[in-house]
Amino acid sequence: MTAPTPILLVDDDERFRERLARALEQRGHAVATAAGRDEALAIARAQPIERAIVDLRMPGAHGLRVLKDLLELHPDAAVVILTGYFSIATTVDAIRGGARDYLVKPCDADRILAAFEREPGENGDADALPLETPSLARVEWEHIERVLRECDGNVSKAARVLGIHRRTLQYKLSKYPQSR
Repeated sequence: MTAPTPILLVDDDERFRERLARALEQRGHAVATAAGRDEALAIARAQPIERAIVDLRMPGAHGLRVLKDLLELHPDAAVVILTGYFSIATTVDAIRGGARDYLVKPCDADRILAAFEREPGENGDADALPLETPSLARVEWEHIERVLRECDGNVSKAARVLGIHRRTLQYKLSKYPQSR
């Protein structure tokens, strides 16, 4: 009996990637992880890929580029795109580009696995999995964390990008300190 081909998980957020990989492994799936495009393509060239989970926004290559590259190597692969920033335009681009589904973070392993089981373009049973609506505070905090990460931890630059005063950002950061 051969080992199942792993699910390729591509996400630049190390904590999220490790947590999701662990959850998938607990559900009986082998998982290969990559922090970005180059690492993902090296894995995809070395072994067959039947399923992949790709973050939309990553430093360097955009998730839609990773989707295109993976499907060039493995045309029959089922790819689910994950994003913390929902937009109709990128949803359409992802589905047209060959993605099986487009899911908004936070998203648990069961919802992702269910997306692989549906046929492309099928919405699935809306009542099968509960809708997880994050609070406004959580969405704001995740956005601040993402912008701060993209600004390499530079609070002044992140405040400019967010369009808020540096002191306001420092206050928000002091309420929920980041783990370093």
